[in-house]
Amino acid sequence: MASNYKSLGNGTKVFHQIQTQVVVVVVPFPAQGHLNQLLHLSRLILAYNIPVHFVGTSSHNRQAIVRSQGWDPNSISNIHFHDFKVPPFLSPLPNPNAESSFPSHLFPSFEASSNLREPVASLLHSLSSVSRRVVVIHDSLMASVVQDSIHIPNCESYTFHSVSAFTMFLYFWDAMGRPPIDNSHIPEVPSLEGCFTTQFINFITSQYEFHKFSNGTIYNTSRAIERPYIELIEGMISSKTHWALGPFNPLSIEKGRHFSLEWLDKQEPKSVMYVSFGTTTAFTEEQIKELAIGLEQSKQKFIWVLRDADRGDVFKEDGVRRVELPKGFEDRVEGIGLVVRDWAPQLEILGHPSTDQPRNRVLVTEVLKVGLVVKDWAHRNELVTASVVENAVRRLMATKEGEEMRQRAMNLKIAILKSKDEGGVSREELDSFIAHVTR
Repeated sequence: MASNYKSLGNGTKVFHQIQTQVVVVVVPFPAQGHLNQLLHLSRLILAYNIPVHFVGTSSHNRQAIVRSQGWDPNSISNIHFHDFKVPPFLSPLPNPNAESSFPSHLFPSFEASSNLREPVASLLHSLSSVSRRVVVIHDSLMASVVQDSIHIPNCESYTFHSVSAFTMFLYFWDAMGRPPIDNSHIPEVPSLEGCFTTQFINFITSQYEFHKFSNGTIYNTSRAIERPYIELIEGMISSKTHWALGPFNPLSIEKGRHFSLEWLDKQEPKSVMYVSFGTTTAFTEEQIKELAIGLEQSKQKFIWVLRDADRGDVFKEDGVRRVELPKGFEDRVEGIGLVVRDWAPQLEILGHPSTDQPRNRVLVTEVLKVGLVVKDWAHRNELVTASVVENAVRRLMATKEGEEMRQRAMNLKIAILKSKDEGGVSREELDSFIAHVTR
């Protein structure tokens, strides 16, 4: 399918000369866990020979590209990235001592991205003039940015939810007043009180009012894992089609050779625990010290990715905190533990036969039963001591209970792999989605 472009400035490129049947425009939310998922989905769609346009600020598009994992870097060269300009935004350092653990320091970048509405609308109009259909896949937190798509006759939009179907079911169920649900076991879940700031809750609310315009919803999950909750959502919101297209990330990894992988090569199968707290968590020095002591005292092998939380612009490095570990820690755990301070190849590490990977607390611990609770949500503001960490690690890595959890996790992995094979439920659902948007 041929393409040709000319630039109109401000990152906008116009598709011209050769009419195409269907194009997809992907609009991610500017946080790592959101950018990453939609870049993976873009690759899956591109495999069907459908042109994909990925839009964002220049720094967030660059972040998505630089941190992409599991694919040949050249394989995203056919994705059309549009670097749109937004007003300059602050990019403060994370504050590990903040009253709330929510990453409020990222909020200026969230607000700045709401200014993408105009350039995105311009791109959609340009593409619509030379395409039979423009399909917009937008993060649920970017709905206001794509609101003008409803005025374009040959444009339709799909809302992507970055969290589990279980979490979204609970959200919809709560919004409906928790009506009785027949033949379903709904576990007790903690309140979301304290999870988000009032500022971010207001932001979410402002986006969700535009969800009524979407033609359907997309989840990065598989019915092989979350079928009951996808079907509950379908029963509650029957006016839209719901697509479980995951997992988006590649299941066979095109590997590089990060030093952590060379270290893993020397370890026995399933002997190493991967420790990571994501890209938005900023721990206090005291909490990091307790984690370090607990890991050391557990005597279990581990890889610990120890980085500070992302800033709104991850390429601003001035003032970035280098977390200090207890004196002599890395020497004492040499051969048992490895500390990685830069960006780690997570997919490759988790795909290595030596590694075992021990939010959704309720989904992981009570529904899927592949994890354990280290600290209950009700005690979220309390320090997790070294002894608690040590006991949790031993329980996971050196007990029959932990062995059973790891076996259940392996069974889930096998189910997911089968779901992505020819004839598998996820493969068929993705084929069905592509058939729908190219109908």
